[in-house]
Order: sequence, then C-alpha cells, then structure tokens
Amino acid sequence: MINVTIWNEGRHEKESESVANVYPKGIHGCIAEFLGTDEELNITTATLDDADNGLPESVLENTDVLLWWGHMAHECVPDDLVERVYNRVMRGMGFIALHSAHFSKPFKRLMGTTCSLKWRDGDRERLWCINPAHPIAKGVPEQFDIPVEEMYGERFDIPQPDELVFIGWFKGGEVFRSGCCYQRGLGKVFYFQPGHEENPTYYIPEVQKIINNAVHWVAPNEIVSEIDCPWVESPEKNYNGDNK
Repeated sequence: MINVTIWNEGRHEKESESVANVYPKGIHGCIAEFLGTDEELNITTATLDDADNGLPESVLENTDVLLWWGHMAHECVPDDLVERVYNRVMRGMGFIALHSAHFSKPFKRLMGTTCSLKWRDGDRERLWCINPAHPIAKGVPEQFDIPVEEMYGERFDIPQPDELVFIGWFKGGEVFRSGCCYQRGLGKVFYFQPGHEENPTYYIPEVQKIINNAVHWVAPNEIVSEIDCPWVESPEKNYNGDNK
C-alpha cells in the first residue's frame, strides 16, 4: 500500500465562487476521488489552513508520495515545513508538483532555481507524449487536447530534467516542458503542468491517468531514517587474508 498525501493550498476555492463551482470539494478533493479508485493507494488530504498547515510530523512521516498544488499563498508556507518536506524527499519520499506549484517553496528548494516561466489565461493546450516508454506514459495516448488551460511558456527556469515525458503546445504558438522527472537524493520528483484552478482539467481522464501513473513512479522502494556520511571498512578487508 502506498500512502499518498494530497496537499492543496485551498484558498482559491474559499475566495472564488467560480473556482468553487469547478471544484466544489476542492482541487485536493477532486484528485482524491480519482486516485481513491486505485486499491493500491491510501489517500489523505491536507490544506494550508489545516492545523500545522496540514502536514504535522505524524502525517508527513507516514507519507510515501506527496502531491502539492499551490498558487496564491506560496509565501504562507512556513520555511520549517519546506525543510521537512525537502529532507523527507532526500530520504526517499516521492514528490509531485502540480501546475502553479512550480513556484512553490518546496519545488524551488528541490530544483535550486527560480522556476519562473511565462503565462497567459484562457488558452488551449495539446499535450504531446514524447517518451511513450516511460512508466508515467503507460496507457496515455500520443496526444490529447485540453480545451481550456492556462498557457505556460518557456523559458522555464528549471534544471535540465533527467527525463522529459510530455510537452505542451498552446494555440498561441508556445511550447512548454509539461512533464519533467527528477531524482533528488533518494526521492523521485515529477512536475506536471496542466491544472489551472478555474478549468476542469483534473476531470479529464488522460490527466487523471498521468497523475495516477506518476504516483506509482515516484513511490519509494524505501524511505531511510536519515542521510548520513558513514565511514566503512573495505569490503576487500579479508580477501586472501590481506588487509591492504
């Protein structure tokens, strides 16, 4: 069983009627519903305004995969929480940054760059799968359309991805690295671009399939208790009785 925590800032749904109409249970609630159909996943949700910002030690230390959606309140996330998330990824936890979480504190900490980009509301996106052999692409068509989506454009100030799985093309002509994979310490990280709060992107079956696949891909084999730098004896110590 993979323990999955879906963290959502949750402010848009409270402050915007149009967003609440699209996601009446919150973005986290929508994602929890479709991931909850996977019997291999144990789902927990959390929001910024929950106690301990939704991620007390007891929750984070029981999380194998953390999904993060944030936008208007990035700076409200405490720095000590960012460090706890970062350290758990280093120890093996999987991390999925969704849409505007490119500018979240945890993702920028993991990338070590500004993660800045260009944007424009109300565009149309065609998402192209350019690495169909990757596990995140399993069961995903070569391309599919997202009728209304916020345009994200290059330059996207991120490190060169270890693997690029998806590229987005927008009707205005821009292209964007929409599905990026990284290894950070012992943890895996996936950034996935679609998911503007005013658009019903997370109801699209192909988007749901990608996120579900990503959860399984970033899921750890093991999460260690700490990262250390130990002294070790040579494995050849007793080879032929020679200690040289």
